[in-house]
Amino acid sequence: MYSELIKRIKEFDTIVIARHIGVDPDALCSQLALRDAIKLTYPDKKVTAIGTGSSKFVHIGKLDKLEKYEDALLIVCDTPDRKRIDSVDPKDFKYSIKIDHHPFVEKTCDIEIIEDDKTSACEIIMRIIKGTELQCNDSIAELLYMGLVSDSNRFLFSSVTSDTFRLVAEYIDDYNIDITKAYNKLYLRPLNEVRLEGYISSNIKITDNHLAYIIIPDVIISEYGVDSASAGNMVNNYNFIKEVVVWATITEDVKNNQYRVSIRSRGPEINKIAEKYNGGGHKMAAGVRVKTLDEALEVMKELDSYLGYYTEDSSEGNLNDN
Repeated sequence: MYSELIKRIKEFDTIVIARHIGVDPDALCSQLALRDAIKLTYPDKKVTAIGTGSSKFVHIGKLDKLEKYEDALLIVCDTPDRKRIDSVDPKDFKYSIKIDHHPFVEKTCDIEIIEDDKTSACEIIMRIIKGTELQCNDSIAELLYMGLVSDSNRFLFSSVTSDTFRLVAEYIDDYNIDITKAYNKLYLRPLNEVRLEGYISSNIKITDNHLAYIIIPDVIISEYGVDSASAGNMVNNYNFIKEVVVWATITEDVKNNQYRVSIRSRGPEINKIAEKYNGGGHKMAAGVRVKTLDEALEVMKELDSYLGYYTEDSSEGNLNDN
């Protein structure tokens, strides 16, 4: 499949690289790294990485302007279904390829490279570079390292294997990756975000079934001077609360007239519930976008009900005092 990817890249002079709405580091780093690797290998090609950015990740790299292209190849990174592709539609391109590590949801592109046992889209691209003629340099390697680190939550998730560590070690050996600089790009944040985290910690609701959630309305987002994407991404900061098994942020996004629901789990598989509300994601990390707060709270109600059946003796096995 990797060889078919390279074959198609060689066929097109113009290549557009997209990813999912609601940008995160893996999505952004994978598309920027792939763009730069293609440009490094084939300097005469026009390659752009497009999508809506976020002020939180502006220091990671710069996206390109969206333009109208004819006879272009589209490569979609880190996106399982058509509705979550940011800014473009595969049917508007002459040919399309998907590179993704989410569980399969639907076929959206002509070629689909899906490796749902990998930590990240960046890990797949690291393997593509290792297995093909695509070239890499220090800055590309650093982008790929950041995306893998972010989506594996610093190598904490079960998708991390000995092969993952071997791959990362090879890149550290082969390229000058400034690990301290990479971690600073990912995790340094302004004081107002830390203060918002304090607000979340003080106001988070926890049910008897070990579901935790917080509603972050636009008035709070404005008060703390952050954007909705930054507020929603704080869901990743609450992994290790003893009394919590599943946790979520419900963030109002006034600009897009919706609520962004980000869900994480320490055991129960949550992606199927997210899919019922036209969302999706991984078994332990998923999301939904809904129009009203009532719809978002309905998702919480269903998650809480699901957790009511999730006992220590179940096949999934996790904490529940019920």
